[in-house]
Amino acid sequence: MAIADCSLHPIPPIGWTGAHPTYQSAPLSVINLSTKLDHDKFIFVRSATNNPFNPGSDFVPQVWAGRTAQLNDWRDVVRPRLLRGLPERGRTVLGEPGLGKSALVRRIAADAVDGGGWVTPQLRIPSGADPLKLVATALLNLAQEAGLPSRREKRIKDLLSRVQSVAASGISIGLRESNGADPHVELTELLVEIGRAAMQRNVICLIHIDEVQNITDEQALSQLLIALGDAITRLVQVEVPGQVRLERALPIAVYLTGLPEFEDRAGAHTGATFARRFATTVLSAIDDDDLTLALQEFVVPGWSVTDDRGDPGIVRMTPEAVADIVELCRGEPFLFQLAGERAWYADDSDLITGDQVRRGWRAAQREAAAHVERILGRLPQRERELVEAMAQLPEAERTLTRIAERAGFTSASAAGPTSQRLDTVRGIIDRGKPYGFRHRAVEAYLTSDWPSIG
Repeated sequence: MAIADCSLHPIPPIGWTGAHPTYQSAPLSVINLSTKLDHDKFIFVRSATNNPFNPGSDFVPQVWAGRTAQLNDWRDVVRPRLLRGLPERGRTVLGEPGLGKSALVRRIAADAVDGGGWVTPQLRIPSGADPLKLVATALLNLAQEAGLPSRREKRIKDLLSRVQSVAASGISIGLRESNGADPHVELTELLVEIGRAAMQRNVICLIHIDEVQNITDEQALSQLLIALGDAITRLVQVEVPGQVRLERALPIAVYLTGLPEFEDRAGAHTGATFARRFATTVLSAIDDDDLTLALQEFVVPGWSVTDDRGDPGIVRMTPEAVADIVELCRGEPFLFQLAGERAWYADDSDLITGDQVRRGWRAAQREAAAHVERILGRLPQRERELVEAMAQLPEAERTLTRIAERAGFTSASAAGPTSQRLDTVRGIIDRGKPYGFRHRAVEAYLTSDWPSIG
């Protein structure tokens, strides 16, 4: 909101995408850029520095929506079981781009840190990289936090030295020949020692490996999964009061995140072992009710910010604006954050309106379309043909027989495996009666003018 009594008008804030309201009401002749602006006469309630929306994939957004089941799984199952020494499987969180996989686990990791836990950074696996080197380096840092290097046992010092070799050489043949053991054995033993230290301090050690689909080397993938799986299933003996010895699982939580096809590759390399050691969740769109709830704080009591002068302020949102953001994003966390970000930049006042949401979205339409096109572009030809054929049919006629016929399959049974992958692996369709779309942004893109708006 601009304070009057000044013939000059403020320069639009960073990230501005539309015409600034104060410029619209002033003739160009009154704007003298050589004159110093009096900052005290202007208050930008909304600016780039206090925008709570963030469509970036590597951040936990301030405006959080949904994923209650996964967060409750961590708080009510994984964390309490591990702290009590009960065995618990690792978690694999998969899904198409933009569904918030990394942000979800980063939020879980933040909760673990708040509880005093030891947490690796988000270990993103670049395409073609050796994952063992990356994980070994992260484990050495955790070992430092656990105080292992300060211990005098020769066994610990030898173990750290061997893992340092893994961090330097990865899965190289030379390394295995030089020390007589596969790298995964060294990683497992270090994980066990870190787990023992965490158990003594009653904290959790959490490991987050991201972009796991980029592990293309079969031997590296096998060794990594075996090392992690062996560590989380290891039982150690502890002594409790009364000189009774019990077996306890180590408090090690492992989260793997990536694209849906990872499950096929992991299952192919380790078979039933992977399924027994890791529980897999395929994320889908967020319910509109959860998105509306996430924005309710803007309606009542209002979102607290610090304005451009450092003073506290409140930004509110009209119910119309809330409904527009929810309608436009189609349940996609990335698009939800994108719509909120652009609405924030559409004005600098303390009230976000439906008009501002629509103005901001027009500037984001191209990015929204490209987001869905990338998802469709990743699909194998037959999967994409089935999805497009399904979109061409009226909702009531979306049976497998009709879809298969339109997509050019020889029969409904021939289209069955393709439709199953689109449902259970990718989370794009729902094989109900009739078939429907779980990925609502894909559906909107293929069946309407979305993301364009009038």
